[in-house]
Amino acid sequence: MTTAVSTRDWRDEVTQFWIAPDGEKLQQEQQDGATALMDLSTEFTDGQESKDHELIARVIGRMSDIQVRDFALGSYDEESFDAYFSMWKHLIEIAPDGFIAPIATVLAAMAYESGDEVLAYQSLERAFGDTPDYPLAGLLRRVFTAGWPAQAFKSMRAELHPKVTSHIFG
Repeated sequence: MTTAVSTRDWRDEVTQFWIAPDGEKLQQEQQDGATALMDLSTEFTDGQESKDHELIARVIGRMSDIQVRDFALGSYDEESFDAYFSMWKHLIEIAPDGFIAPIATVLAAMAYESGDEVLAYQSLERAFGDTPDYPLAGLLRRVFTAGWPAQAFKSMRAELHPKVTSHIFG
């Protein structure tokens, strides 16, 4: 995967899964993104990195949609935290430019929740470096700087996730 991620072909593969906010198949693509995310996380739960380049490209590309990103924010729990954390750390390293910000913000949120403020801020810097005006990165920066308790963030995610899931899957 290392050589593929640095090529134009890899960027093209990821880009084919980008979700247009006003696309005709928006909900179908959101469902595809959420399902791909769950499928990929299962492989990381089993303690391995996925070798399925298309699945990885699908997750990275579909994260371009806010609903898919928000679904990702609420998809893990205490039991699956380590697997998801490993997955996002892997994906941030291989995501092509223009696709890093959503992944970086999810990783930042997870790092903050786990008490790793250094990684949380580093992840936000990656998001800003990729997309300087990425709204969630700005919001998370304000939340982290204000010292919002990680438990409150966790509770907010738990409340938001069923709403996002209902929106995506109906």
